[in-house]
Amino acid sequence: MLHWADSSVGALALFVLALAEASFFPIPPDILLLALGYTTPTRSFHFATLATVGSVIGAVAGYAIGFWFWDMASPWFFAWIPGFTPHLFQQMQEYFIQYGFWIVFTAGFTPIPFKIITIGAGVFVLNLPIFVLAAIVSRGMRFFMIAVLIYFYGEQTRKFTERHFNKLSIVFCILLVGGFVLIRYIF
Repeated sequence: MLHWADSSVGALALFVLALAEASFFPIPPDILLLALGYTTPTRSFHFATLATVGSVIGAVAGYAIGFWFWDMASPWFFAWIPGFTPHLFQQMQEYFIQYGFWIVFTAGFTPIPFKIITIGAGVFVLNLPIFVLAAIVSRGMRFFMIAVLIYFYGEQTRKFTERHFNKLSIVFCILLVGGFVLIRYIF
């Protein structure tokens, strides 16, 4: 993925990766956004915009997956996912109805797997304009925060990332797994 940062398709790859990550793919676009920003710090806001737009389009695709395909997939979930019961499903639906914007916002800004929430929003038919607004705000904040750090503190940020990459990777993995655990025990 990082070799795309030095290629002519880097920006397109970032857009496609952000789109896929929001709907079905497990790898977040942040790493490619950082790499592209480090190679051209003056374009970091352009790259953040591409990541945001791709992610929001991917979020809508995830919503569509949940909305259109849940009826086909639900028997599999109830039969094969341990602890996933109709009662749990109803609880999740109540949370989405009550806290929909905040659930989408939190997943969009943190390492909680965004695709799970985007698909869930479609399953529970979360208000689409509220869903899109939450996706735009959260993903925009996330990607533009990275762009600001690169644009204003590029070299310092790059050195910090290179020096602490292994530690940052471990922290990111812990947060990612923690996101899955949080989803499991909240719902």
